[in-house]
Amino acid sequence: MTIVRQPTRAGVRDAAAKVAAILPPSPVLTAPVGGEIIAFKAECLQPIGAFKLRGAWHRLTALDEAAREKGVVAFSSGNHAQGVAWAAKRLGIPAVIVMPADAPAVKREATLALGAEIVAYDRATESREKIAAHLAHARGATLVPSFDDAWVIEGQGSAGIEAAAQMSAMGLGAPAQILTPCGGGGLAAGLALALPDAEMTVVEPEGWDDMRRSLESGWIEPVGPNPPPTACDALQTKEVSPLTFGVLANRGVAGLAVSEAEVRAAQRWAARNLRVVVEPGGAVALAALLAGKAEPKAGMLVILSGGNVDPAAYGAVLSSGEPVRTAARAEENPA
Repeated sequence: MTIVRQPTRAGVRDAAAKVAAILPPSPVLTAPVGGEIIAFKAECLQPIGAFKLRGAWHRLTALDEAAREKGVVAFSSGNHAQGVAWAAKRLGIPAVIVMPADAPAVKREATLALGAEIVAYDRATESREKIAAHLAHARGATLVPSFDDAWVIEGQGSAGIEAAAQMSAMGLGAPAQILTPCGGGGLAAGLALALPDAEMTVVEPEGWDDMRRSLESGWIEPVGPNPPPTACDALQTKEVSPLTFGVLANRGVAGLAVSEAEVRAAQRWAARNLRVVVEPGGAVALAALLAGKAEPKAGMLVILSGGNVDPAAYGAVLSSGEPVRTAARAEENPA
């Protein structure tokens, strides 16, 4: 029987120390929403434009020299791909990334620029997990999943360790409520371990909210057949893992789903009020807050998980005539 290593809070703290040794903390920005000052962890401002380098760095630095020489294989629509490619380049490790053929060009080009090899697949008819597992076996390489891995989960949780210290230094107190985007649940599980005293809500796009349904039912439920199209390419995970589900279920985490229109409104609000670019998948937690699906509270921390968006698509969102005002009565910053 294979014993799967479980992620721990001690592992999250170790990962946070590793990340702090090579990168400054990503900013915590603030803005008023519904009468409360809300903290926003801007992971969209990481060197690769997303939080994913945290888990990749923690995982790859745990490999011994023999494993590093044989390389790593990962699968991703773009952000995890860039995280693994970034860490691999810095450590001198060969990296192969299995990416969907329809991944945003900006993410594909950035991954190639970091020196990784890309193997394309059709996300509608092929399994990225099977392709990556075959490549790893054939090359003797280490498989680095995007969320179903203890080291990756711990690495993502380092964002929570950072945010807690930043909020305390800013006089905001410890995070009491966390809203975070969720695809496979690696970031959410890491945050749950990092901040055990905070309430947590995961947010997904409508039709892709399998973690929400799984947490409500008490067992893993995959995305249903023929899910709707979504701009949130980073969150198109068809089934979460027992590892991430277990961490979140044990914490009693709740889930929410947001519409494509609510996501676009959140992207525009972030650009206007926080002066940051947030990709659709990175904006879902903010979307839930602005749409009134999550109540603004003191000590609330909202994760802006990524900002790798196609320029043309982003321009169309910003120029849309859809209303920016939301159910949460988000005040605009006067600056």
